[in-house]
Amino acid sequence: MSELEVQIGRFLAELARAQVSPHTLEAYSGDLRQFLYYFTPPGGEPPPLAKFEVLEIREWLAELYSRKLTAVSIRRKLAAARALFRFLSREGPVSINPARLVRTPKAPKSLPEVMTAEQVNGLIDTVAADKFERPHPARDRAIFEFLYGCGIRVSELVGLDLEDIDRAERWIRVRGKGKKERQVPFATKAADALERYLAVRPMAPRERALFLNHRGRRLTARGIGGIVKVYGILVNGDSSIHPHSFRHAYATHLLADGADLRAIQELLGHARLSTTQKYTQVSLTDLMEVYDRAHPKA
Repeated sequence: MSELEVQIGRFLAELARAQVSPHTLEAYSGDLRQFLYYFTPPGGEPPPLAKFEVLEIREWLAELYSRKLTAVSIRRKLAAARALFRFLSREGPVSINPARLVRTPKAPKSLPEVMTAEQVNGLIDTVAADKFERPHPARDRAIFEFLYGCGIRVSELVGLDLEDIDRAERWIRVRGKGKKERQVPFATKAADALERYLAVRPMAPRERALFLNHRGRRLTARGIGGIVKVYGILVNGDSSIHPHSFRHAYATHLLADGADLRAIQELLGHARLSTTQKYTQVSLTDLMEVYDRAHPKA
Protein backbone atom coordinates (compact mmCIF):
# COMPACT_ATOMS: atom_id res chain seq x y z
CA MET A 1 0.00 0.00 0.00
CA SER A 2 1.43 3.36 -1.06
CA GLU A 3 2.16 6.22 1.33
CA LEU A 4 -0.58 8.34 -0.25
CA GLU A 5 -3.16 5.56 0.12
CA VAL A 6 -2.23 5.03 3.77
CA GLN A 7 -2.54 8.73 4.56
CA ILE A 8 -5.88 9.02 2.77
CA GLY A 9 -7.10 6.14 4.94
CA ARG A 10 -5.89 7.92 8.08
CA PHE A 11 -7.59 11.15 7.02
CA LEU A 12 -10.94 9.44 6.36
CA ALA A 13 -10.70 7.64 9.70
CA GLU A 14 -10.15 11.03 11.37
CA LEU A 15 -13.26 12.41 9.66
CA ALA A 16 -15.27 9.41 10.87
CA ARG A 17 -14.04 9.98 14.44
CA ALA A 18 -15.08 13.63 14.13
CA GLN A 19 -18.58 12.35 13.25
CA VAL A 20 -18.95 14.24 10.00
CA SER A 21 -22.14 13.44 8.14
CA PRO A 22 -22.22 10.15 6.15
CA HIS A 23 -22.82 12.19 2.99
CA THR A 24 -19.67 14.26 3.55
CA LEU A 25 -17.59 11.18 4.35
CA GLU A 26 -18.83 9.41 1.21
CA ALA A 27 -18.06 12.46 -0.96
CA TYR A 28 -14.53 12.87 0.43
CA SER A 29 -13.86 9.15 0.06
CA GLY A 30 -14.94 9.12 -3.60
CA ASP A 31 -13.03 12.26 -4.54
CA LEU A 32 -9.81 11.14 -2.83
CA ARG A 33 -10.07 7.68 -4.35
CA GLN A 34 -10.10 9.37 -7.77
CA PHE A 35 -7.20 11.60 -6.69
CA LEU A 36 -5.19 8.49 -5.76
CA TYR A 37 -6.09 6.77 -9.02
CA TYR A 38 -4.92 9.74 -11.12
CA PHE A 39 -1.49 9.84 -9.48
CA THR A 40 -0.94 6.06 -9.55
CA PRO A 41 0.68 4.93 -12.82
CA PRO A 42 -0.21 1.47 -14.21
CA GLY A 43 1.73 -1.13 -12.28
CA GLY A 44 3.43 1.53 -10.15
CA GLU A 45 2.91 3.73 -7.12
CA PRO A 46 2.05 7.41 -6.72
CA PRO A 47 4.90 9.83 -5.97
CA PRO A 48 6.00 10.37 -2.35
CA LEU A 49 4.00 12.97 -0.45
CA ALA A 50 7.00 15.29 -0.38
CA LYS A 51 6.87 15.48 -4.20
CA PHE A 52 3.40 16.98 -4.28
CA GLU A 53 3.63 20.66 -5.15
CA VAL A 54 1.41 23.26 -6.77
CA LEU A 55 2.35 22.07 -10.27
CA GLU A 56 1.05 18.55 -9.58
CA ILE A 57 -2.25 19.86 -8.22
CA ARG A 58 -2.70 22.13 -11.24
CA GLU A 59 -1.96 19.24 -13.58
CA TRP A 60 -4.67 17.21 -11.84
CA LEU A 61 -7.15 20.10 -12.14
CA ALA A 62 -6.35 20.40 -15.85
CA GLU A 63 -7.28 16.74 -16.27
CA LEU A 64 -10.59 17.36 -14.48
CA TYR A 65 -11.30 20.26 -16.86
CA SER A 66 -10.49 18.04 -19.84
CA ARG A 67 -13.16 15.59 -18.67
CA LYS A 68 -15.73 18.42 -18.91
CA LEU A 69 -16.54 18.34 -15.20
CA THR A 70 -18.59 21.25 -13.93
CA ALA A 71 -16.97 24.01 -11.89
CA VAL A 72 -19.00 22.87 -8.87
CA SER A 73 -17.61 19.32 -9.10
CA ILE A 74 -14.05 20.57 -9.53
CA ARG A 75 -14.43 22.90 -6.54
CA ARG A 76 -15.60 19.98 -4.41
CA LYS A 77 -12.71 17.75 -5.46
CA LEU A 78 -10.19 20.52 -4.84
CA ALA A 79 -11.73 21.08 -1.39
CA ALA A 80 -11.20 17.39 -0.62
CA ALA A 81 -7.54 17.60 -1.64
CA ARG A 82 -7.06 20.74 0.43
CA ALA A 83 -8.59 19.08 3.47
CA LEU A 84 -6.33 16.05 3.02
CA PHE A 85 -3.13 18.10 2.77
CA ARG A 86 -4.23 20.36 5.62
CA PHE A 87 -4.52 17.22 7.74
CA LEU A 88 -1.11 15.98 6.54
CA SER A 89 0.60 19.32 7.21
CA ARG A 90 -0.87 19.33 10.71
CA GLU A 91 0.17 15.73 11.36
CA GLY A 92 3.68 16.11 9.93
CA PRO A 93 4.02 14.09 6.67
CA VAL A 94 4.16 17.31 4.60
CA SER A 95 5.35 20.80 5.43
CA ILE A 96 2.95 22.83 3.27
CA ASN A 97 -0.50 22.43 1.74
CA PRO A 98 0.05 22.69 -2.04
CA ALA A 99 -3.66 22.52 -2.82
CA ARG A 100 -4.23 25.70 -0.78
CA LEU A 101 -2.08 27.65 -3.24
CA VAL A 102 -4.23 26.72 -6.25
CA ARG A 103 -6.99 29.12 -7.23
CA THR A 104 -10.52 27.82 -6.78
CA PRO A 105 -12.56 27.74 -10.02
CA LYS A 106 -15.47 30.17 -10.03
CA ALA A 107 -18.85 28.51 -9.79
CA PRO A 108 -21.65 29.87 -11.97
CA LYS A 109 -24.28 31.80 -10.03
CA SER A 110 -27.54 29.97 -10.60
CA LEU A 111 -30.88 30.48 -8.95
CA PRO A 112 -32.73 27.46 -7.57
CA GLU A 113 -35.76 26.19 -9.45
CA VAL A 114 -38.71 26.76 -7.12
CA MET A 115 -42.14 25.13 -7.16
CA THR A 116 -45.13 27.39 -6.68
CA ALA A 117 -47.25 27.11 -3.54
CA GLU A 118 -50.02 25.57 -5.66
CA GLN A 119 -47.65 22.91 -7.02
CA VAL A 120 -46.33 22.01 -3.58
CA ASN A 121 -49.77 21.86 -1.96
CA GLY A 122 -51.15 19.88 -4.88
CA LEU A 123 -48.37 17.33 -4.53
CA ILE A 124 -48.74 17.00 -0.75
CA ASP A 125 -52.54 16.78 -0.98
CA THR A 126 -52.22 13.95 -3.49
CA VAL A 127 -49.78 12.13 -1.20
CA ALA A 128 -52.28 12.54 1.66
CA ALA A 129 -55.12 11.16 -0.49
CA ASP A 130 -53.22 7.85 -0.87
CA LYS A 131 -54.29 7.39 -4.49
CA PHE A 132 -51.34 5.17 -5.37
CA GLU A 133 -51.69 2.58 -2.60
CA ARG A 134 -48.14 3.08 -1.37
CA PRO A 135 -47.09 0.91 1.63
CA HIS A 136 -46.59 3.74 4.16
CA PRO A 137 -48.91 6.63 3.21
CA ALA A 138 -49.09 8.20 6.71
CA ARG A 139 -45.29 8.27 7.03
CA ASP A 140 -44.83 9.61 3.53
CA ARG A 141 -47.33 12.42 4.08
CA ALA A 142 -45.56 13.40 7.33
CA ILE A 143 -42.22 13.47 5.49
CA PHE A 144 -43.58 15.90 2.88
CA GLU A 145 -45.31 18.06 5.48
CA PHE A 146 -42.10 18.43 7.49
CA LEU A 147 -39.90 19.03 4.44
CA TYR A 148 -42.13 21.88 3.28
CA GLY A 149 -43.62 22.97 6.61
CA CYS A 150 -40.23 23.31 8.34
CA GLY A 151 -37.83 23.85 5.43
CA ILE A 152 -35.27 21.50 6.96
CA ARG A 153 -32.50 19.70 5.12
CA VAL A 154 -33.03 16.01 4.39
CA SER A 155 -30.06 15.19 6.67
CA GLU A 156 -31.81 17.08 9.46
CA LEU A 157 -35.07 15.28 8.79
CA VAL A 158 -33.56 11.80 9.00
CA GLY A 159 -31.71 12.87 12.17
CA LEU A 160 -34.92 13.68 14.05
CA ASP A 161 -35.59 11.52 17.11
CA LEU A 162 -38.89 11.12 18.93
CA GLU A 163 -37.66 13.28 21.81
CA ASP A 164 -36.85 16.12 19.39
CA ILE A 165 -40.57 16.74 18.83
CA ASP A 166 -42.51 19.06 21.13
CA ARG A 167 -46.03 18.11 20.08
CA ALA A 168 -47.72 20.48 22.55
CA GLU A 169 -45.85 23.63 21.49
CA ARG A 170 -45.25 22.45 17.90
CA TRP A 171 -41.48 22.82 17.81
CA ILE A 172 -38.81 20.47 16.57
CA ARG A 173 -35.19 20.46 17.66
CA VAL A 174 -33.00 20.30 14.57
CA ARG A 175 -29.32 19.39 14.47
CA GLY A 176 -27.86 21.19 11.48
CA LYS A 177 -24.46 21.65 9.91
CA GLY A 178 -21.54 21.87 12.30
CA LYS A 179 -23.70 20.14 14.96
CA LYS A 180 -25.51 23.42 15.57
CA GLU A 181 -28.94 23.02 17.09
CA ARG A 182 -31.95 25.22 16.41
CA GLN A 183 -35.68 25.12 17.02
CA VAL A 184 -38.12 25.24 14.13
CA PRO A 185 -41.90 25.52 14.44
CA PHE A 186 -44.32 23.33 12.53
CA ALA A 187 -47.91 24.17 11.62
CA THR A 188 -51.32 22.52 11.84
CA LYS A 189 -51.05 20.34 8.73
CA ALA A 190 -47.67 18.96 9.80
CA ALA A 191 -49.01 18.38 13.31
CA ASP A 192 -51.99 16.45 11.93
CA ALA A 193 -49.76 14.39 9.64
CA LEU A 194 -47.42 13.66 12.56
CA GLU A 195 -50.24 12.37 14.79
CA ARG A 196 -51.56 10.14 12.02
CA TYR A 197 -48.09 8.73 11.42
CA LEU A 198 -47.29 8.16 15.11
CA ALA A 199 -50.53 6.20 15.44
CA VAL A 200 -49.25 3.62 12.92
CA ARG A 201 -45.48 3.96 13.43
CA PRO A 202 -43.99 0.46 13.93
CA MET A 203 -43.19 -0.53 17.49
CA ALA A 204 -39.41 -0.28 17.73
CA PRO A 205 -38.46 0.21 21.42
CA ARG A 206 -34.72 0.47 20.71
CA GLU A 207 -35.07 2.82 17.73
CA ARG A 208 -35.58 6.46 18.65
CA ALA A 209 -35.65 7.78 15.08
CA LEU A 210 -38.88 9.51 14.11
CA PHE A 211 -39.02 8.21 10.54
CA LEU A 212 -38.51 4.48 10.03
CA ASN A 213 -38.05 2.30 6.98
CA HIS A 214 -39.84 -1.00 6.34
CA ARG A 215 -37.33 -2.80 8.58
CA GLY A 216 -38.10 -0.55 11.54
CA ARG A 217 -34.76 1.25 11.25
CA ARG A 218 -33.96 4.93 10.74
CA LEU A 219 -34.71 6.12 7.23
CA THR A 220 -31.67 7.35 5.32
CA ALA A 221 -31.35 10.51 3.25
CA ARG A 222 -31.17 8.33 0.16
CA GLY A 223 -34.36 6.56 1.22
CA ILE A 224 -36.26 9.83 1.59
CA GLY A 225 -34.84 11.04 -1.72
CA GLY A 226 -36.25 7.91 -3.34
CA ILE A 227 -39.67 8.46 -1.75
CA VAL A 228 -39.82 12.06 -2.96
CA LYS A 229 -38.73 11.07 -6.46
CA VAL A 230 -41.37 8.32 -6.72
CA TYR A 231 -44.18 10.70 -5.77
CA GLY A 232 -42.79 13.41 -8.04
CA ILE A 233 -43.05 11.00 -10.97
CA LEU A 234 -46.43 9.56 -9.96
CA VAL A 235 -48.09 12.93 -9.30
CA ASN A 236 -46.37 15.37 -11.66
CA GLY A 237 -44.39 13.14 -14.00
CA ASP A 238 -41.32 15.02 -12.78
CA SER A 239 -38.24 13.06 -11.69
CA SER A 240 -36.28 16.23 -10.85
CA ILE A 241 -38.16 16.94 -7.60
CA HIS A 242 -35.94 16.18 -4.60
CA PRO A 243 -36.06 16.89 -0.84
CA HIS A 244 -34.16 20.18 -1.20
CA SER A 245 -36.85 21.42 -3.60
CA PHE A 246 -39.14 21.87 -0.60
CA ARG A 247 -36.51 23.83 1.34
CA HIS A 248 -36.21 26.24 -1.58
CA ALA A 249 -39.99 26.53 -1.80
CA TYR A 250 -40.30 27.08 1.95
CA ALA A 251 -37.87 30.00 1.97
CA THR A 252 -39.12 31.59 -1.23
CA HIS A 253 -42.78 31.43 -0.22
CA LEU A 254 -42.04 32.86 3.24
CA LEU A 255 -40.17 35.75 1.67
CA ALA A 256 -42.88 36.37 -0.91
CA ASP A 257 -45.47 36.59 1.87
CA GLY A 258 -43.46 39.22 3.76
CA ALA A 259 -41.30 37.26 6.20
CA ASP A 260 -38.15 39.02 7.42
CA LEU A 261 -34.94 37.82 5.77
CA ARG A 262 -33.18 37.50 9.13
CA ALA A 263 -36.00 35.34 10.46
CA ILE A 264 -35.77 33.09 7.39
CA GLN A 265 -32.00 32.83 7.93
CA GLU A 266 -32.63 31.62 11.49
CA LEU A 267 -35.29 29.13 10.43
CA LEU A 268 -33.07 27.68 7.69
CA GLY A 269 -29.99 27.54 9.92
CA HIS A 270 -27.82 29.51 7.49
CA ALA A 271 -24.55 30.74 8.96
CA ARG A 272 -24.42 33.67 6.50
CA LEU A 273 -27.19 36.01 5.46
CA SER A 274 -25.74 36.03 1.93
CA THR A 275 -26.80 32.37 1.57
CA THR A 276 -30.37 33.29 2.45
CA GLN A 277 -30.34 36.30 0.12
CA LYS A 278 -30.39 34.09 -2.98
CA TYR A 279 -34.11 33.62 -2.27
CA THR A 280 -34.51 37.38 -2.61
CA GLN A 281 -33.14 37.05 -6.13
CA VAL A 282 -35.63 34.27 -6.88
CA SER A 283 -38.52 36.45 -5.71
CA LEU A 284 -37.28 39.40 -7.77
CA THR A 285 -37.05 37.16 -10.82
CA ASP A 286 -40.67 36.08 -10.27
CA LEU A 287 -41.75 39.71 -9.89
CA MET A 288 -40.03 40.65 -13.15
CA GLU A 289 -41.82 37.84 -14.98
CA VAL A 290 -45.16 39.06 -13.62
CA TYR A 291 -44.27 42.63 -14.63
CA ASP A 292 -43.27 41.59 -18.15
CA ARG A 293 -46.53 39.67 -18.60
CA ALA A 294 -48.92 42.17 -17.05
CA HIS A 295 -47.66 45.74 -17.31
CA PRO A 296 -48.77 47.63 -20.42
CA LYS A 297 -45.39 49.39 -20.69
CA ALA A 298 -43.29 46.22 -20.26
